[in-house]
Amino acid sequence: MKKLILMLCAFALGGTAIGAGAEINIVPKPLAVTPRQGEFRLTPQSGIAVGKDAELHRAAELFAEQVAPVLGGELKAGAQGAVTVSVDPSLGAEAYTLDVTPEGIAIRGGSAQGAFYGLQSLRQLVIDGKGTIPAVSIEDKPYFEYRGGMLDPCRHFWTVNEIKEYIDILAMHKMNRFHWHLTEDQGWRIEIKRYPELTRVGSIRKETLVGQYMHSNEYDKTPYGGYYTQKEIREIVKYAAERFVTVIPEIELPGHAVAALASYPWLGCKGEGYEVRTTWGISTEVYCPGKESTFEFLQNVLAEVIELFPSKYIHIGGDECPKESWKECPLCQKRIKDEGLKDEYELQSYTVHRIEKWLREHGREIIGWDEILEGGISKTATIMSWRGSQGGIAAAKAGNHVIMTPNTHCYLDYYQTNTPVYEPQGIGGFLPMSRVYQLDPYDQLNDEERSYILGVQANLWTEYIATFTHVKHMLLPRLAAVAEVGWAYDRKDFEDFRHRMTSLRKTYDAAGLNYATYFFDGLDEVKKEK
Repeated sequence: MKKLILMLCAFALGGTAIGAGAEINIVPKPLAVTPRQGEFRLTPQSGIAVGKDAELHRAAELFAEQVAPVLGGELKAGAQGAVTVSVDPSLGAEAYTLDVTPEGIAIRGGSAQGAFYGLQSLRQLVIDGKGTIPAVSIEDKPYFEYRGGMLDPCRHFWTVNEIKEYIDILAMHKMNRFHWHLTEDQGWRIEIKRYPELTRVGSIRKETLVGQYMHSNEYDKTPYGGYYTQKEIREIVKYAAERFVTVIPEIELPGHAVAALASYPWLGCKGEGYEVRTTWGISTEVYCPGKESTFEFLQNVLAEVIELFPSKYIHIGGDECPKESWKECPLCQKRIKDEGLKDEYELQSYTVHRIEKWLREHGREIIGWDEILEGGISKTATIMSWRGSQGGIAAAKAGNHVIMTPNTHCYLDYYQTNTPVYEPQGIGGFLPMSRVYQLDPYDQLNDEERSYILGVQANLWTEYIATFTHVKHMLLPRLAAVAEVGWAYDRKDFEDFRHRMTSLRKTYDAAGLNYATYFFDGLDEVKKEK
């Protein structure tokens, strides 16, 4: 009887114990794990059978590369092999099954994407067991449709290869959206052929603030810049698609526009005197919605953007837009009067509505930060809630779709310990792994309102992150907690997650990823000494 109780307890855990010392530890947590008898030893000679499906073949080749360091060589993908990967349309598109027996391994995905996720789970098991995988049957599927990660290359620029590595990290965690923040006060990062000054002028700031924004007046006196050509963007979009990650571009409007204004001063209310911002924070200089030429510019920019990005969503920002310049601008005041608007907040809403209408006419939908709720929005806009969850809660109650990315749980530029003197410089705040994991996208919502929550996203702003090594230090392992909320919301258990993370850490090591160790060392929530 005691043995039966112990087995039932073990099966209930995501890290399911099988025999002496063998466990199934997968992050994000699978839907159902059923242990079997025996094990299978994977070697480079085992091979992967994928048939003639090109997407499955590519997914199998990626898997072979990922586990090669552990196996001592790459498996070959072809018509035969001890590992079989196939598509079963009876499953959901992102769902998969993974069956391991002493004779071999079978993965079935509802689509090639589902099969890819099955291979990512197998990757963790192969690395954890150094090629020996316990016999098991796994059924798995994600809880939320949208599982994303955002990276900011505007404050500090990331190379094409670094962006690809970020996408690889997202895919490893079964995340399916890459939100690419491409325009800012401190740098315009996307080539727009119709407006070459955006990259010739707008991509370069003359110097950068040294130290914390609130306390420093020191600058490095070194020009800083970079941008992505349209050829590079197409390359990255293709690379992401091969890993079943959709790239969502963000083109900020009507605020965070100083780099564009420096490139084409007529876009602003005063029409002169702009330079790419060298410090952080919020600028009062924003696009002038009183001018028709501003909307012509934005539409021309977006016309090139939608040719580069097949995503149905285009992120238009909408956050942190001071209204001072509009209050002083005769053209903006005339627009308010002519359109029957109440105030400058409704002028922002007018701007967002016009851009959304144009994008919808071109087959796209908008995402905006929760500030676009101010002044009223259409029912077709999707809200990304960042100032806590309240904006997302209000939007869901109003019938708008929502992506939850509250700074209280999802801002990975925050410090990871409550003694940040021992950490690399960050923007502030304290966001340990447990706090990330506590994210509840459904907080304060009833069953009907919950249907408007599309999913979750981790955000990584880079004012104080100047190297990609630092990016990964901030991203990992906390991204795993966001991933588990998105994939396994209905089966979360933090202590179980903590246990399984010791195995995912081995996958990080095998991939050569640097990561913060505070969580693993038990130092992220150590109490401060009085």
